[in-house]
Amino acid sequence: MDKLSSWMERALKQLNLVSNMNQKEGFSRLGYTKEEKLSQHQFRKIAQKLGLETHQDSAGNQWAIWKVDEKVPTIALGSHLDTVYNGGGYDGVSGVLTALATVKALKDESVQPNRNIAIIAFACEESARFGVSTIGSKAICGILKTERIAHLQDLDGTTLAEAVDNCGLNWKKIKHAKLSSGDLEQFIELHIEQGKQLESTNTKIAIVSVIARPTRLKVTCQGMTNHTGTTRMGERRDALVAISPLINFIETKALEMNKRQKDSLVATVSKMQLSPNSMNMIPGEVTLGIDIRSTSAALKKEMTRSIDDFLEEIKRTRPVNIEIEKLVDDDPIQLDKAIQERLRDTCSKLGISSLTLDSGAGHDVMNMAQKWASGLIFIPCRDGISHHPKEHAEMNDLLTGTKVLIAYLKEIVITK
Repeated sequence: MDKLSSWMERALKQLNLVSNMNQKEGFSRLGYTKEEKLSQHQFRKIAQKLGLETHQDSAGNQWAIWKVDEKVPTIALGSHLDTVYNGGGYDGVSGVLTALATVKALKDESVQPNRNIAIIAFACEESARFGVSTIGSKAICGILKTERIAHLQDLDGTTLAEAVDNCGLNWKKIKHAKLSSGDLEQFIELHIEQGKQLESTNTKIAIVSVIARPTRLKVTCQGMTNHTGTTRMGERRDALVAISPLINFIETKALEMNKRQKDSLVATVSKMQLSPNSMNMIPGEVTLGIDIRSTSAALKKEMTRSIDDFLEEIKRTRPVNIEIEKLVDDDPIQLDKAIQERLRDTCSKLGISSLTLDSGAGHDVMNMAQKWASGLIFIPCRDGISHHPKEHAEMNDLLTGTKVLIAYLKEIVITK
């Protein structure tokens, strides 16, 4: 495994387009940008050296396939290569890296699989650029609602449709990436935990049972822009002052809800745009992005209703107009129980400690699970830090995750 570990260290840097993983500003490799494309190119280079067939589908997903026979089933592994703004080099990349390393190890052992093995590097998993996540895997699963999201813009005003076209793809053909249910047998994703439970319990692997998919709201408060020096305090229609109590309300409400039931809920005002955003002008319009997550759909609905009621009260007491748009409203996803059990057995046979967790973060597997039997495993990340330059996973933990994937696949793809 020492040779595999060294190979993985090199490949990790190659996928992240760096010679050193200690990047002070982190990694900004947003979906459908030249940076993501460069990382995808490195993925294809690595895969081709392993003797895999590579191609890009109409959504920009990258495929590397160990093709045995077109008539036999295909098992897929993978994750994504894009990041958030100034994020880490392990979120997503770890799943792609360990999938590649798994295939390399099997090939080095001269394993002759009885199934095709595919590695997928999904396009635009993160919502950082356009406020909507997992675009590539949604396209594969046939659940991408193009008419609802084509107009979404990044900070520079580029729409999602334009960004896809700018990458040499065709937005009008993105749905052509859809696969039939018979194209894959199952899908497995490895990811860093993005939490501290593995680290705090000194456990090596988490087997995920359910994913708390998000509800995302866009709240726009419109007042009136005017001069800060000449407009009397009692005559103002300050959009920021009017909407700002919502931020504290969301935190207080979430804390209160978590005290009275077993299922947890998190809610965050995670995005704000202020216009005109000038020192001598009263804010005339404020847009807030709100992210709500829970493994309970009922709790998410309760939080959304509470926000609606609170906004109605603001409109009654403040001279502003408020509009709320539901960008995303996805129910939690249960992952395949048989795969979970097989992963537990694999860890037990290897002598690797494991536990069962829910996932508060969304992943491509939550879409794949709607069409194919799917599983998700976590490895530890240092201090539970993610979406930050300090995000880090130890190579030993990446190697442990790879060992689990290798053993898991051997149980399935080696002819007895």
